[in-house]
Amino acid sequence: MSAPLLELDRVTLRAGSRTLLHELSLRLAPGEVWCLLGPNGAGKTTLLHAAAGLHEPQGGTIRLAGRALHGWPLPEAARLRGFLPQALHDAFSASVLDSVLLGRHPYLERWQWEDDDDRAIARAALATVDLAGFEERDVLTLSGGERQRVAIAALLAQNPPLLLLDEPVAHLDLHHQVLMLDHLRKLAREHGKGVLFTVHDLNLAARFASHALLLLPQGGARQGSIEDVMTESDLECAFGHRVACLTTAGRTVFIPE
Repeated sequence: MSAPLLELDRVTLRAGSRTLLHELSLRLAPGEVWCLLGPNGAGKTTLLHAAAGLHEPQGGTIRLAGRALHGWPLPEAARLRGFLPQALHDAFSASVLDSVLLGRHPYLERWQWEDDDDRAIARAALATVDLAGFEERDVLTLSGGERQRVAIAALLAQNPPLLLLDEPVAHLDLHHQVLMLDHLRKLAREHGKGVLFTVHDLNLAARFASHALLLLPQGGARQGSIEDVMTESDLECAFGHRVACLTTAGRTVFIPE
């Protein structure tokens, strides 16, 4: 069995007096794509922030590549895990290429500038997200979906073994939702990356993820393979709404009733 890229050992997360997760343990190995599911306010973003080192858990330990997360120097941690936040705010003008090149900063020494190799990596990332030719565009002129793809390109340019993404397909049209999630799955299958992403579309989760972490009421969770976790009973428990699970044309689909 491959050594896990991310380990949560009896992690507890709270928001005020409310327990979001109680003593959750999880192992994410290379080659796995985990979707993080649950209703609004269940703790999905808080869990991703904790895994990225941006939120201190109220109990338990988080390990990155076998070492406690707080034990990694920040530059080394940035080369091991990358994080795409849910909200993006562009306060200043910048070219699309410069925005993507931010993903190369963990590999630069102090006062070092990006070189031709870094720019080639950034351009390849833009092509992957279907933004070739946008290099000189100002990010402030982009649509929400285009800006989201620029952020994903920066994460791809960073090229960490572990990718943490909070609603990566938000603002994207149907074609680009499928394009982005298919690429993340290929990164896991063909390059041994580990992926943990949040998503509200159950059908996208079932199609592209290998594993699921489903947040339940009162701090509970279900985890495991997609087939074991995404059941009608557990989804209804999590979301408080009946969901029908159907098989059509060889594919499982989920329909709210």
